[in-house]
Amino acid sequence: MEKKQQLVTRRSAIITGISALGGLLISGCSSKPSPPTYGNILRMGDAFTYKAHRALLPGQSLAKEFDRRDISSFPATGTTNPGDPSYRYFSKDYAQLQANGLENWRLSIEGRVARPGLYSLKDLQRFPSRTQITRHMCEEGWTAIAEWTGVPLHLVLQSAGILKTARYVNFYGFDGYMESVDMLDAFHPQTILAYAMNGRDLPLQHGAPLRVRVETQVGYKSAKYLQRIVVTDEFVDQGNTGWAWYVGI
Repeated sequence: MEKKQQLVTRRSAIITGISALGGLLISGCSSKPSPPTYGNILRMGDAFTYKAHRALLPGQSLAKEFDRRDISSFPATGTTNPGDPSYRYFSKDYAQLQANGLENWRLSIEGRVARPGLYSLKDLQRFPSRTQITRHMCEEGWTAIAEWTGVPLHLVLQSAGILKTARYVNFYGFDGYMESVDMLDAFHPQTILAYAMNGRDLPLQHGAPLRVRVETQVGYKSAKYLQRIVVTDEFVDQGNTGWAWYVGI
């Protein structure tokens, strides 16, 4: 019993120390609140990591980029086809788009922008493009290197007239998946809307026709099969999904 009490006391001291350090870091950051912690220790850890990264690391530091000879095989774990009726999150809209070779696909930009609208793939390809060869860090522990080509997200947001009150950019895919980033990551030069991989059109298993690449965070933040981008001034609460919201690397 004594050992257990000591263990609890030490754990409490560690948590208290982390909270205190987090408070110091937060005081040196933006006065805007961080995303909610959902009231549990793990989410408090998420918030602490977010604030620590934002306070201590240069906001626009680039992720390492590689040469073409470094490109590796790239498994598509958890691959889905939103147009497959047997898929749990089957999308009739995506199936209809597939039947037409994705020709009628459009990306909707909505929310806190002055000029909401729909963008075809050709519209996005008219923007200045960026090509980068980066390492994908999967939450399952494996890594892979690929070349991605697309339009920097900030160019599209600026074209849509992002409002000064905007704080988060939310990505919604045809596969039912949703992710979001703050403005620092949204305007990072390596955050792109990728329409090509390794010099070819983005393949189905990697999110055709468009996915986001957030190179400063772990792989699951790079949502596939993009359908909508919604800009908000408040954090969109997904609930406790079991995944950290901020996973900076």
